Amino acid sequence: MTYRRAVIPAVFGGLLITLLMWWAGASAEALQLRGSTGVLGIDSVNELRSWLAPWSYGASTASVDPGAVGATRYADLYRTAMQIRFVALFGVFTAGALLLIRGLPPTRRRTPALLLALWAWGPVACTLAVTLSAPWLLASREHGSFRILPQLASVISSSGPVAVFAGLLTAGLTVLVARVTVKGEAPLPRRAVPPRAARLAASVGTAMVALSLVVLSYVSVAGWIQTSFSGRGLLSEPGDLLREWLLLGSWAGPSTAPLGDWLLYRAADLLTLAVVWWSLRLLPGLLTRITVPAMAVGAVCAILLGLLASELLRTVADDTVTVWGPVHLFSGLGSNVPAALTFGVLAGTAACAALRLTGGGDGDGRDGGGADGDGDAVKSPEPQPQISPVSPPQA
Repeated sequence: MTYRRAVIPAVFGGLLITLLMWWAGASAEALQLRGSTGVLGIDSVNELRSWLAPWSYGASTASVDPGAVGATRYADLYRTAMQIRFVALFGVFTAGALLLIRGLPPTRRRTPALLLALWAWGPVACTLAVTLSAPWLLASREHGSFRILPQLASVISSSGPVAVFAGLLTAGLTVLVARVTVKGEAPLPRRAVPPRAARLAASVGTAMVALSLVVLSYVSVAGWIQTSFSGRGLLSEPGDLLREWLLLGSWAGPSTAPLGDWLLYRAADLLTLAVVWWSLRLLPGLLTRITVPAMAVGAVCAILLGLLASELLRTVADDTVTVWGPVHLFSGLGSNVPAALTFGVLAGTAACAALRLTGGGDGDGRDGGGADGDGDAVKSPEPQPQISPVSPPQA
């Protein structure tokens, strides 16, 4: 897919998710209406407020006394932070969508892969936008310099499940636009990747993810990461921030929970690793060209898809609907995105290196056939032998 044709759906997706998140933030004011708690329930209303608050302009003076000195300055800083947040959201999603659409054009049965990748990229773009705007947001608080690193960690993890639902709608419409723009263009055949090289690359990448999900996320190790730093000053206690960027989950031995529940949550973790392995196994054969940025972004999206699948499994088995309300079931969607960014980049880079070392990452992606190909790739006709005419015998 040419660069010019890929720009149109990428820009469309960036504008769409920016408008959706702006609309979600503006809808937070509706939860203040009289009777909203009677319709939705107080627990559901409070949950929705926490989802929409990071994208709302109306929360600028929530912690500032309007009569206090400097209240207007704090409000201006908050509005600046929100402007940076939405501009960053548009830029980050557009850049990632452009890379994904060029690497996974919606042809040759790549459309489902592109849809899932763009869906996973939505929460990633929202988290990066929140991170980029966090300094201005912290400065807008009256006590923004107090425990700045824990506050920064809290802001980074606040994009909320609303990004997952907005990302799903954005991905579907962006793929439709990409399908329209790709019409008339010769489809690129899928890459032929040796199965052994693809399995090895997927195993290497999944091992990087398992390092976070299994080793670092164990309660004793996670506690050491969070509490091993102490001191005073603005940059003390970085444990909360490291926890956000290093841990994909949290688990302990079965002694702290019933065995059935413990096995269920471990099955969800295994589902995450299975989705990551299978995605990384198929990714080299789907890409038009295997590059480190494409593999890194693809690995990040694979981890997000694995986390979404595990969270949906936990949602099915959750029995707290009558206690916290139905909205609470989806409160875990879109979590652990910073750690997915960290280990997605590492996993994608390691998988790409493994492909290069095993000879599965060569070529320009235009060779069809093979074990991972479609089976319907365009093949060049074999040259036919030239038969010279037989001259008549001389008399």
